[in-house]
Amino acid sequence: MNKKVVVLGGGTGMSVLLQGLKKFPLDITAIVSVSDDGSSTGKLREEFNTPAVGDIRRVLISLSETEPLVEKLFNYRFKTCSDLDGHTVGNLILTAAKEITGNLSDGIEALSKVFNLKGKVVPLTEDNVVLMAKMDDGSIVEGEHHITESPKKIKEVFYKEEPVVTPESIEAIKNSDAIILSMGSVYTSIIPNLITKEIINAIDNSSAKIMYVCNMVTQPGETEGFKVSDHINLLNSYLGKRKIEYVLANDKKIDENILKRYQTTEQKDQVILDKENLNNVKLIEDNYFTVIDNIVRHDALKLAFNIFTEVFK
Repeated sequence: MNKKVVVLGGGTGMSVLLQGLKKFPLDITAIVSVSDDGSSTGKLREEFNTPAVGDIRRVLISLSETEPLVEKLFNYRFKTCSDLDGHTVGNLILTAAKEITGNLSDGIEALSKVFNLKGKVVPLTEDNVVLMAKMDDGSIVEGEHHITESPKKIKEVFYKEEPVVTPESIEAIKNSDAIILSMGSVYTSIIPNLITKEIINAIDNSSAKIMYVCNMVTQPGETEGFKVSDHINLLNSYLGKRKIEYVLANDKKIDENILKRYQTTEQKDQVILDKENLNNVKLIEDNYFTVIDNIVRHDALKLAFNIFTEVFK
C-alpha cells in the first residue's frame, strides 16, 4: 500500500513540489489555502462569495495527467475590454463547478475525474476567509493582496473570522504518514493553513513525520534576512505541540548573475543554510537549485525523491 502524504501550502511553490511527488508511488493529498483575494480570484470571490480558486487551479494542473493543451486552456487568461478581462478559464470553470455541485470540494472532486489527478486536492475551508496581518508598526492590514503589496514588514497573520476546516483536510492529516509544509510565501501561503485550531489539533494528534521544504530565496516584507533556521522557527511558532522534524534545504550557491538580478529587481537574497543552528531537525540537504524560464526553482524530482526515500525509512 502506498504511503499517505499530505502537502500543506498554496501558490507556485506547492505546485512545483507536487509535480515531483506525483511521479512516485505515493497517496497524495494537497490541502490548499484559499485566502488569495487578488486579480481574477478576488473578483470571483466578491461576486460569488466563494473561497479563492487560483491556487487550487494551479494545484489541479500540477497533479493532472492531461494533455498540454488542457493545461494551456485552464491557465488561459482573457485580455479584453469586457468583464472577462483578467479572468482565467480555470478559475471560471472551478467557480462554475462549485455553483453546480453546491460547494467547492465537490466541484474539485468532479473536475478531478476530468483531469485524471495523481492525488487529491482539498480546500482548507469552504468559507470565504479574509486573511489579516499585524505589521511591525502595529497597524492591521486586511486582505491577502493588500498584505503582499504593503511595504511594511509582517509580524503575524490571522483570520478575520475563524474558518470551519473541511472534514477531508482533518481526515487526510489524521491518516497521513508524512505532513509536508511546502516552499512558498511563508506568511500568505503556508501559515494560513496553520492558523486554524482544527488543523493544529489534527497535526498534534497525528503520528506522521513533519517535513518542511525551505525556500531558496527570501521574500520582501515576509522573510528578509532569514536563514533556514529562521524559517523553521517561524513555522514552529504557529505549530502546536508537534514541531518540524525534517527540513529539505538547498546547499548550492545560486549563480551570481541570477542572484544579482533577484537582489536588484525583487529585493530577494539567497536563503543561507546555517547548519550550526539546525540541532533539533534532521537536515536533508542537496543541490535543489534549478532555473526554469529564467526563474529560480527547486528541482522537483530531486525533492520528491528525497522525500519519498525518507518517508519509507
